[in-house]
Amino acid sequence: MRAVVQRVVKGEVHISGEKTASIGKGLVVLLGVGGDDTEKDVDYLAEKVANLRIFEDDQGKMNLSCCDIGGEVLVVSQFTLYGDYRKGRRPSFTAAAGPQRANYLYEYFVEKLKEFGIKVETGKFREEMLVEIHNYGPVTMLLDSKKIF
Repeated sequence: MRAVVQRVVKGEVHISGEKTASIGKGLVVLLGVGGDDTEKDVDYLAEKVANLRIFEDDQGKMNLSCCDIGGEVLVVSQFTLYGDYRKGRRPSFTAAAGPQRANYLYEYFVEKLKEFGIKVETGKFREEMLVEIHNYGPVTMLLDSKKIF
């Protein structure tokens, strides 16, 4: 499982011109599910996201997590995180999980984040969305449950 995590002051999802999700200060998580991912991958990544210390404390150091600041999280499914661009110019997505498995693990990830007491909003699985991300810093982290990076 892979995630692009961005520290934001605001995040929104629009579908067919209508705002369907919105958060204030917190994180936008673009989440990709791999074909061999399990609940164990979700557990690892949800804990990492909830406790990632990328918010500034009173001294301006990144010492606080989303849980610490009462931040919100917007989770958007992003199968293209498993795109393989090494051969040619057209990506292959064979490493991504199929839709049924991906949706199950995506929903499981959202529920795991909620268990940390975080307000979570979501995009809509398999929908074309316009995602508005107001990245603050900018701060962007790449996470992988297999610890590839």
